[in-house]
Amino acid sequence: MSAPERLSVAGIAAAVHAGATTALAVAHECLERIAAYDAIQPQIWIGRPTAEALLEQAAAIDARVAAGEHLPLAGVPFAVKDNIDVAGLATTAACPAFAYEPEASATVVARLLAAGALCLGKTNLDQFATGLVGTRSPYGIPRNASNLAYVSGGSSSGSSVAVAAGLAAFALGTDTAGSGRVPAAFNHLIGFKPTKGRWSTQGLVPACRSLDCISVFTSDTADARLVDGVVAGFDVADAWSRPLANRPVGHKVIGVPRRDQRVFFGDAESEYLYDRALEKLATLGTIVEIDIEPLKEAAQLLYGGPWVAERTAAIAGLLASNPEAIDPTVRTVVEPGLTQGAVELWNGIYRMAELKRHADGLFEQIDIFAFPTTGTTYRVAELAVAPVALNSNLGAYTNFVNLLDMAALAVPAGVRANATGFGITLIGPADTDRALLDIADEYLAIADLPPVPPLDLEGKMQTVKLAVVGAHLKDMPLHWQLTSRNATFVEATQTAPTYRLYAIANSVPPKPALIHAEDGAAIAVEVYEMGVAEFGSFTVEVPAPLAIGTVTLADGTSVKGFVAEPRAIEGARDITDLGGWRAFIAQNA
Repeated sequence: MSAPERLSVAGIAAAVHAGATTALAVAHECLERIAAYDAIQPQIWIGRPTAEALLEQAAAIDARVAAGEHLPLAGVPFAVKDNIDVAGLATTAACPAFAYEPEASATVVARLLAAGALCLGKTNLDQFATGLVGTRSPYGIPRNASNLAYVSGGSSSGSSVAVAAGLAAFALGTDTAGSGRVPAAFNHLIGFKPTKGRWSTQGLVPACRSLDCISVFTSDTADARLVDGVVAGFDVADAWSRPLANRPVGHKVIGVPRRDQRVFFGDAESEYLYDRALEKLATLGTIVEIDIEPLKEAAQLLYGGPWVAERTAAIAGLLASNPEAIDPTVRTVVEPGLTQGAVELWNGIYRMAELKRHADGLFEQIDIFAFPTTGTTYRVAELAVAPVALNSNLGAYTNFVNLLDMAALAVPAGVRANATGFGITLIGPADTDRALLDIADEYLAIADLPPVPPLDLEGKMQTVKLAVVGAHLKDMPLHWQLTSRNATFVEATQTAPTYRLYAIANSVPPKPALIHAEDGAAIAVEVYEMGVAEFGSFTVEVPAPLAIGTVTLADGTSVKGFVAEPRAIEGARDITDLGGWRAFIAQNA
């Protein structure tokens, strides 16, 4: 299959009302798209209506439009995370032993259907919405739409991929600790996490009932506005629902983590992309660095404090009667809640109240936060080895938001070399949902983001970019070590102006040593790209005192490259002023 274009909520609704298409035609197209993509990732879905039932649903929408009804979501296809009830489809929360047949749809689903939306089915998730990775499901692992080797993010994994792959125009997720934001970042989407209580959670299988939010994935902010306009509003059936409000944002003082508190887990690309995003945001407002330790303390209470018992409470019956039915990693997360006592709980509540008062005080001086959505991403294989630790890393900037009653909007902010998405999250106090969408529009208008990468339909070959500085340059003696590994030339460029170059003494063939130095200069390099396996075999052949490390280029990006141990410059000649190895060779020819 060729990669389908993403679907537009606004575009489809307008086309159906204008008579340019019909809900029935949209349904037929979606069935074709889903069937084609099932060959790539059938694990996106847990349950779907029959084709006949979907076409009947679409025909009923067309009849309503023909009768003169104005349906704001006429014929718009959407998917629903399978911890949200849809009448006629089982709710499993990705646990077959837990599955049940709901008598009615969740309030948000009912409102979407009333507005003319077309429900395609139920999507996969980290079991019981416990995870930020998408790997904790007996129904399979949804993978990143742009690179199948990487996680989709979770827990709303299937919903994010359904939108990214062009199967649905929007999809409902849920968000307790970041589950509606992390998958949005990884799959180049908008992830709208409303204020707690703005959208009803009636008909949602709870993760942490006091924190849960139903969220939405869309391709742009306009579509998120449309969905919010349909589903937001008070619901008497939901004990956590609250009256709808829209709080404005003032002068755009934007809070960001102090530089010494920013964590990217060794991911230099994410760090670079975040810095670029802040440069753009600085043209919209004033950037102010803040101490995020109190926010991190609040986040720690979610899994390292008494709130884990709220997750335990949600599945206590199954945990007692059939613990083996629960994913082992999920069970590891929730079982500690059985030992939480009331004293610890109340002490946690008291401390959280203090931390919320601190956060509220920040918003008296700062309008919004702009944090990385995540500091990095991971391969599916990496999560299999360290499922809890790496999952925790992905929540470094997300876990505190619902605990402290904030609204959040994840937006794209760049593409990594592996095609996975990097994003930032705009965070505001409760009820700033619409204001965050407005600020996102301003940011995206100037962000100068690259196009969304094509879908990965076969599994990409993993590649590494390598900067060479000396004997491996084109036409130099060791260049064959690159060509023999089918390395492809990317560009000739320079390093950042923070390196010194030395001609190593008594090296055969002659080789330079590149050393990081604050008093350095820009050094000419060539960048090549090769497969991971080929890169590994190349690295093995690099002789001491040379080594392969990380080199920062002139544009601020980082690639792998030749560096050197300090002993490399013993008796060496400093040739930094020549600007590169070719100039040195020409001088000594």
